[in-house]
Amino acid sequence: MDKKVILISIDGLRPDAVETCGHSFVNTLKENGCYSLDASSVVPPVTLPAHTSIFYSVPPIRHGIITNDYMPPVRPIRGLAEQLERADKTCAAFYGWEPMRHVWTSGNMKYSFFVNEYEEDNSDLLLTQEALSLIARKEPDFVYLYLVETDDKGGHDHGWMTPEYMHQVNNAFSCVQQVYEAVHDRYTIVITADHGGHDRGHGENIPEDMTIPMFFVGKEFPKGVQLHGLTLLDLAPTITDLMKISKSREWEGTSVLEKLA
Repeated sequence: MDKKVILISIDGLRPDAVETCGHSFVNTLKENGCYSLDASSVVPPVTLPAHTSIFYSVPPIRHGIITNDYMPPVRPIRGLAEQLERADKTCAAFYGWEPMRHVWTSGNMKYSFFVNEYEEDNSDLLLTQEALSLIARKEPDFVYLYLVETDDKGGHDHGWMTPEYMHQVNNAFSCVQQVYEAVHDRYTIVITADHGGHDRGHGENIPEDMTIPMFFVGKEFPKGVQLHGLTLLDLAPTITDLMKISKSREWEGTSVLEKLA
């Protein structure tokens, strides 16, 4: 049976928020897979540059996206979605921030669902429910679920590590728990943040902005193992490795499975 993967990105999630949010499911993730609390974002630690690096496994200095305004790259490379499309995999994306659509080439996602977060009281939950509904009906090979409220409604609106931010962190982990309980027997689940934050912003090369958590849950990953030295560039190679398809030759990251080996 071909391996299926869900990639969940929790925007603006700091590792110390993971440790102090008090959500019981955090321990479930740690106990049932590998995790890192000191993985690295990219410079600048900003949403569109970071997610472009997630999908293309190169730093912003290579892909050229250095702000949240998209500019077509001068030297395009094939990213994660393009590699999955070439391997005839069915991909789906659920996201709460409209520019996110730029991190894959048009046509690579066979299903795509966008909602502006401020149009819904809990857009993270809505996106999660829509993703699980599609999985129940179609079981796509790759699902990308992007949860943005931690960043915008939490960090930017109120400040990182404030009670309002921690409320959004807990809500995000409740969404992740729903995904895990529904599909962990059928999908490997990869969870990451894109960057952290401080005060009411991010984008500086400082630990608060650059340090992020990651979780890897599936039979390929030993339980209860803490990993170190990971970066956002490692995610695309890890996912293609899990799904047993080739990575792009330009990618600079290393599969977590290789690191474990």
